[in-house]
Amino acid sequence: MVLATNLGYPRIGARRELKRALEQFWSGKLDETGLREQAAALRRAHWQLQQRLGLDQVPANDFSLYDHVLDMAMVVGAVPRRYLRGGDPATLDLATYFAMARGVEAGPTGEAVPPMEMTKWFDTNYHYIVPEFEEDLVFRLTSTKPLDEFEEAKALGIPARPVLLGPVSFLLLGKTHREDLSPLTLLERLLPVYEELLQRLAAAGADWVQLDEPCLVLDLEPAALHAIEQSYTRLSQAAPQLRLLLATYFGDLGPALPTVLHLPVAAVHLDLVRAPHQLELALAETPPTLALSLGVVDGRNVWRTDFEQALSLIERAVERLGPQRVLLAPSCSLLHVPVDLDLESELDAELKQWLAFAHQKLQEVVLLTRAANEGRQAIAEELERNRQALQRRRTSPRIHDEEVAQRVRQARAQRAQRQSPYAVRRQRQRAHLQLPLLPTTTIGSFPQTEEVRAARAAFKNGRLDVAGYEAFIRSEIERTIRFQEEIGLDVLVHGEFERSDMVEYFAEQLDGFLFTRNGWVQSYGSRCVRPPVIYGDVRRRGPMTVRWSTFAQSLTSRPVKGMLTGPVTMMQWSFVRDDQPRADTCYQLALALHDEVQDLEAAGIRIIQIDEPALREGLPLRRSEWASYLDWAVDCFRLVSASVRDETQIHTHMCYAEFGDIIEAIAAMDADVLSIEASRSRLELLNVFVRYRYPNEIGPGVYDVHSPHVPSVREYEQRLLRILEVLPAEQVWVNPDCGLKTRRWEEVKPSLAHLTQAVQAVRSRLESEQGLNLRT
Repeated sequence: MVLATNLGYPRIGARRELKRALEQFWSGKLDETGLREQAAALRRAHWQLQQRLGLDQVPANDFSLYDHVLDMAMVVGAVPRRYLRGGDPATLDLATYFAMARGVEAGPTGEAVPPMEMTKWFDTNYHYIVPEFEEDLVFRLTSTKPLDEFEEAKALGIPARPVLLGPVSFLLLGKTHREDLSPLTLLERLLPVYEELLQRLAAAGADWVQLDEPCLVLDLEPAALHAIEQSYTRLSQAAPQLRLLLATYFGDLGPALPTVLHLPVAAVHLDLVRAPHQLELALAETPPTLALSLGVVDGRNVWRTDFEQALSLIERAVERLGPQRVLLAPSCSLLHVPVDLDLESELDAELKQWLAFAHQKLQEVVLLTRAANEGRQAIAEELERNRQALQRRRTSPRIHDEEVAQRVRQARAQRAQRQSPYAVRRQRQRAHLQLPLLPTTTIGSFPQTEEVRAARAAFKNGRLDVAGYEAFIRSEIERTIRFQEEIGLDVLVHGEFERSDMVEYFAEQLDGFLFTRNGWVQSYGSRCVRPPVIYGDVRRRGPMTVRWSTFAQSLTSRPVKGMLTGPVTMMQWSFVRDDQPRADTCYQLALALHDEVQDLEAAGIRIIQIDEPALREGLPLRRSEWASYLDWAVDCFRLVSASVRDETQIHTHMCYAEFGDIIEAIAAMDADVLSIEASRSRLELLNVFVRYRYPNEIGPGVYDVHSPHVPSVREYEQRLLRILEVLPAEQVWVNPDCGLKTRRWEEVKPSLAHLTQAVQAVRSRLESEQGLNLRT
């Protein structure tokens, strides 16, 4: 019999219960017992829901209080020494866990300890905590979370399948601080911990265990594939009674497919949404003892599954392998989609029938499983409804706009570029802007307080009229401008108080987008985002940011940046239509933003920032596809920015990514100033730009905005001096890592005041030591 399964369920809860519990705990309003009770209640609700829907196997240990990679680091004892009290791994507790994730004001030595580095999970908008491996690290089983949650599910009568991040991906996703130490050299030390954990799960009554090895869809060196073979040979022998499912997702296995299919495991999961072509290759290679788990329901996007297309794959597999050797599942964990479409009572009826969230996707898995076991006639009505919904979507007049399509064709034929080379623009901008050496700024947003959120909510539900809401926004902007002037920032921002989200705000003013009330997904920790859905061609209705930008500029003589989200990020952080190439959608967004940039410049805004934090995130997982993606992604950015005068300064911002892979593309974007996240990596990310000799100006982030830690003046000075060891002062801007939206004013005010004080001290030092002119 074909089995209905799932690789992982959203952790946050249908109403973001996890977010609220975490933030209450961090603020001292909920104790550890209360947090653990609420987490257990969420797990129980999620397991029981999946069981009721009809799944044969329900994932356990897919839940996390912050991040599943951080969880695995805690399980195997990969805890950097700076977080250990007395250097003893036995002291690991929830305080240690959150210190690793968020930093702590007073660590084991009494001094502030920054959080671990965070970066994007493959090509998603989820962020994971990067494991750190020290040369003398001794792995040991220091947390029994996977075992505890399996036993918790078992006690509820749930047919649970524990989920573990596999040992090779765990190491490859981590880092060492020595170039001559490869994480894979630690595999021999790590495997005994996995063996012990599998043995304990088997003793507790587990039948299947899912081991995720998503790194198998990357371009791997032979050593990594050898590590996979070595690992699964040993793990299959550690607890022979266990059936191991090796899960891969986000792409095709490519040259690794034969190796993976001949591992001594019970089943291999294949992503057949992103890579349906690999099924035929797998069926030709699959040995007679191996089952295949078919990922036929999209775990990354919100569109309904095409049942006809999915069943053609399923029936082919059942025909070749037999029903006993086929499992059905979403393509990946459902962590990346909202929880339940049924909560969207106000959504446009026509558009709603095109969508499926996590709950509905599992219903699709169960229906497809029934069809595989009983024949298509068993779901004949559902098949017909599915066919009609897909046909209505394909033929809907709300999707296509010929005028937009014509503009895209013209834009793609022309290749945008700035009027003059950077060296010319730089001199004209310096004369125009008259900024000091080491100019200071922020990335854009300021704290979104309870008062800001309450005012926005009151406006949206009609309890606050337009005049009242706009008066509130004006007062917040003016207060923020005055604060920035008071502490001495050189380039100001308006604070973005009118924006609920850096994508949603723009999407609400563009045709082709739809919005949800409860479509939240986890970005990291308690941070949730509500991506809009791009369902049709994109068109700007009118100016989107000019009014508030010009109001802010009217309050000060200092430059105020116009703040835009770039086209690639708008696309990456939305659920994107799947009925046309992504490049076409990106060009549509770029044209809308191009028109906005022209309006900002015409209104007198002298500096315009076009954020592209998702440029690296959008990079295909296979290098063979990089050139094509980067070509149109960079062209879209230049389409937005290239029409301005030389005197208008274009900034962009990027964060939480490995920039070395795309440094040439970043340079080709030709932004006048680039700000980057750098503080969490201890400024290591800056080395890429130094080695490349990045020509334009750059602002390495010196304030980690994802930690509650308030840096001292001395900390800032030390970071600035480190930066100036490798970059000339004339090239450097000083700024936080990212926007300040999620921080509290009580943290932001001293942090930014300390930043400007440190810059003044360093400027004075440079002037006395080198005789530099402080006016650049």
